[in-house]
Amino acid sequence: MVISMLSIVYGALRCNILAIKIKYEDYEVDIRPMAYFTVFMWRCFEIATRVTVLVLFSSVLKLWVLPVVSLNFLAFFLYPWALFWRSHSPFPENIEKTLNRLGTTVVLCLLTFLYAGINMFCWSAVQLKLSDPDLINKSQNWFCMAVYYTLRFVENAGLLLLWYLHKTDVYSYVCAPILLLQLLLAYGLGIFFMLGFYLFCHPCRRLFSSSMSRGLWDCSTLLCLSSSNPSPQKNRPPVERLNDAEPKSPDDDNDASREPSVRSPYGTPNDTTVEMLDDSVCDIPSDAAPSRGVETYGAMGHTVVIATLQGLQNP
Repeated sequence: MVISMLSIVYGALRCNILAIKIKYEDYEVDIRPMAYFTVFMWRCFEIATRVTVLVLFSSVLKLWVLPVVSLNFLAFFLYPWALFWRSHSPFPENIEKTLNRLGTTVVLCLLTFLYAGINMFCWSAVQLKLSDPDLINKSQNWFCMAVYYTLRFVENAGLLLLWYLHKTDVYSYVCAPILLLQLLLAYGLGIFFMLGFYLFCHPCRRLFSSSMSRGLWDCSTLLCLSSSNPSPQKNRPPVERLNDAEPKSPDDDNDASREPSVRSPYGTPNDTTVEMLDDSVCDIPSDAAPSRGVETYGAMGHTVVIATLQGLQNP
């Protein structure tokens, strides 16, 4: 059993290294021994704890282990297809030129089947993305990883609690509370080594497009919002203040601008009035009077006009 577990952990380790080389194929990846150690410890604690929890749960609740496993499998099997349907991307046709649409669908179903089987026990190093031509999600999604490990930890704790409540006499020689705490602590150590790998030992950690702390913060915010039940806020209509004076309309302003500023019968006449007076007095045809009379009459007319203007200005 130990040899089988070590072989599974070694396979997960090789998958992690291969996934790093695929994602960063344009860069020279130098993986150090500390990175191998942290990945090995991460996968060892994660897979061993998950298998132990499922074995303990199935030993006391045999009928319920099938729904739990089936629900996990269906969730991870349908998740890539749901993302593909949501992206509205065309159906991938470049997997194999000799395959028709039915053959391509069968190949994609087999890939998602393998993907779901891996995620039942540990976080898959290669995340499927059916809308991508390479069928691999090359971006590091910290939010999905944080949600996965949070839900997986809660699920393991729930399964262990059910085992503790329904345990039989077979486990009488085992201290059940200590075993429960040891398994939860082991899974927590797996998460600790995973964080240490991505924060300090990942060969391409400087190329991450997003921050791990940001993803963890988003996950914790989502969990806090889902756990809290805020009371609905009452939508109150805004209170409008009514002014005592009625506001002026733009038409009133235009009408006011057209009116003269001085409303007096003795106000200063404009240029148009002076021009009309000059035209009415001075425009005399040449054949109506002699030239000398015209000049005299014109001079008298200008004198009368000037006197009239002065009288209007000084009433």
